Amino acid sequence: MERYSRQMLFPPVGQAGQDKIGTKHVLIIGAGALGSALSEMLVRSGIKSLTIVDRDYVEYSNLQRQQLYTEQDALEHLPKAEAAKRRLERVNSGVLIEAIVTDATAEVMEPLVLGADLILDATDNFETRMIMNDLSQKHRTPWVYGACVGSTGMCLAILPGKTPCLNCLLKSVPLQGLTCDTGGIISPAVQMAAAHQMSETLKILVEDYEAVREGLVFFDLWKNDYQSFKTGKMKRDSCLSCGTDPQYPFLERDNVTKTAVLCGRDTVQVRPPRKMRLDFDTLSRQLIEGGYRVDGNAFLLSVQGDGKRMVLFQDGRALIHETRDVHEAKSLYHRILG
Repeated sequence: MERYSRQMLFPPVGQAGQDKIGTKHVLIIGAGALGSALSEMLVRSGIKSLTIVDRDYVEYSNLQRQQLYTEQDALEHLPKAEAAKRRLERVNSGVLIEAIVTDATAEVMEPLVLGADLILDATDNFETRMIMNDLSQKHRTPWVYGACVGSTGMCLAILPGKTPCLNCLLKSVPLQGLTCDTGGIISPAVQMAAAHQMSETLKILVEDYEAVREGLVFFDLWKNDYQSFKTGKMKRDSCLSCGTDPQYPFLERDNVTKTAVLCGRDTVQVRPPRKMRLDFDTLSRQLIEGGYRVDGNAFLLSVQGDGKRMVLFQDGRALIHETRDVHEAKSLYHRILG
């Protein structure tokens, strides 16, 4: 146990806590910036096993903030989950690591949640987070929400049956916004968000539930802003995810982003699960600042970047040109709209 001696000297962990950590299996969704930082801290902490799910591969633009990856990984376009597994096994060979290279759908995640003690959010889109939230509530598995963009970040620990779930907070707390592709990101924001997530993770792994933060923490490192919001009173009995009559709406097919390859064209249509209205002026400015070329009119925006052309309509529908790959199209859609 010398390897973990400094962690065990911390009284809230100690020998008993370390023994518990060593029995736990963690499921992490996403192997990008947050996923890199979290998975390394998890493996170094001495958990029993880790499952990493990610659909993407390593690119040079990732290296500025995604600490597990190298130039060679980017050169080979190695899947992030596999590159993470290779690196992490060299960090701690005693941890069993499973890499799953796929899109994190409800069908993929549900069997994995059944075998997990904790779910960690390191994804890049809100739809996946809502699926994660419903699976957490359905199977009574704790999870820790985290997000970062620009110089900002936030964190929320969710304990089924005790705290409000993410669905409870949707009408009260602004959880959506820019993405890294539209607002950029600096690495300290990643490390701060990951630190908050990992702190809550350790509390849950050692089963010190009373120490878990009861609320949402938000920070902006560039503006030296730090806020904490109590969320206990936001728990709703009427919530369809965690209320008295849960229906887990985000596990239903009707509530996920819909895609279709247009006949005879290298184009995929993407439709959001619910009605929305895009603010073209704000979105255009964000995209231009993010390096995209944007044209349009009162009815649509034409966005050029990443070797693809996307046409966005005010109702959130999009046409992704130069591809017939629905997974690629859906990934680009979420990178633009969050």
